[in-house]
Amino acid sequence: MKNRMNTRRSLIALAALATFTLTSPVSAQDKSIVVSSTTSTQDSGLFGHILPLFKAKTGIDVKVVSQGTGQALDTGRRGDADVVFVHAKPQEEKFVADGFGVKRFPVMYNDFVLIGPKNDPAGVKGRDIVAALKTIKEKSAPFISRGDRSGTHAAELNLWKIAAVDIAKDKGAWYKEIGQGMGAALNTASASNAYVLADRGTWLSFKNRGDLAIIVEGDNRLFNQYGVILVNPAKHPTVKKDFGQAFIDWLVSAEGQKAITDYKIGGQQLFFANATVPGA
Repeated sequence: MKNRMNTRRSLIALAALATFTLTSPVSAQDKSIVVSSTTSTQDSGLFGHILPLFKAKTGIDVKVVSQGTGQALDTGRRGDADVVFVHAKPQEEKFVADGFGVKRFPVMYNDFVLIGPKNDPAGVKGRDIVAALKTIKEKSAPFISRGDRSGTHAAELNLWKIAAVDIAKDKGAWYKEIGQGMGAALNTASASNAYVLADRGTWLSFKNRGDLAIIVEGDNRLFNQYGVILVNPAKHPTVKKDFGQAFIDWLVSAEGQKAITDYKIGGQQLFFANATVPGA
């Protein structure tokens, strides 16, 4: 009888310990990370393709906060993410230089494309993005800007600058800033027969094209590089540095690079892995 009571007490104690183990934040260290990333990696479907592969490999769950690049970097600065995965190299380098990130790793690239009505009312179809933007401004053709401090928005502003257009001064009713993501910008352009700068990945996955088509592509100035950075745990001790670095290491590994390369829509590759390209 006494032995049975001792056994019962032992079983109860083990059950209690198991419950504590399952609920204790220390023991469970939630095997997950938060990745603050540009909308294009999410909207294009890339994360839906690669994250299950990463989890199957490591058991680490990735929770994505999808934002424009500027907002994504701000999230990292606050320590509300473990990793940032964005596409605005000057901003990324400043993020690291200011001590908010550990190191920037190039991961992949694609390109920007100028989308517009199929009948191209401004007559800008071709390969020269600068000439196209100058003409759009001269003809006051409707243009949608994300206006959200995203990597795409930063690229657009830089292209206006290269085109010698002071968009802050020269914009009129033809230029509409929506302060939203790439999908919303494409939807707005579709509804208003307007031009818009988009990343190719989101465009290829976009369903509501209406009368829109690619109008300008192939200009070297439309190159779009993506980078990934671990948020600095010295600045934010809550950063899960081991899990975050494991994600980065996987992205730049042969396996991760193949996963990126293998992602296609309708037979078209959306992103091109280039983690080993120096200076990218």
